[in-house]
Amino acid sequence: MTIDTEVRRAEAADAEALGWLQQMARDTAVDQRGGPAWLAETPAEDDWASAVTRDDRAVFVGSVDGVVLGMLDLAIGERIAMVQLAYVHPEARQLGLGDTMIEHAIEAARTACCQAFEGVALPGDRETKNLYERAGITARKITLSTRLDG
Repeated sequence: MTIDTEVRRAEAADAEALGWLQQMARDTAVDQRGGPAWLAETPAEDDWASAVTRDDRAVFVGSVDGVVLGMLDLAIGERIAMVQLAYVHPEARQLGLGDTMIEHAIEAARTACCQAFEGVALPGDRETKNLYERAGITARKITLSTRLDG
């Protein structure tokens, strides 16, 4: 049996799937080290149908047999392209969707004449760190933090 995978730019018709994947990613982050802080500083997108058409974003989806099971949301600035969220459903991992979405995102950043490509991996999130490193994206700084409000 052949598995058909595809990565492409997201369209407005993908809004429901993007919202579902975003919620899964956020639910997963709750229990990860650094996850609550990341969630507090990273608001959820509430209008994916509009987000996929914005000039300062490049949103990609990865599908398996026509079902969208991966997403990558790239914010494109004047100099830096920053992965806001990358997520692949656990049952679709190891099929290359994440790697291919990163490749597409890097190409979008180059096309936009960005000088750097960045992403975030939470402490201990080896899968995300490995995804970035396979694409040649390595840590340039580690930010440490503590809460001061109790």
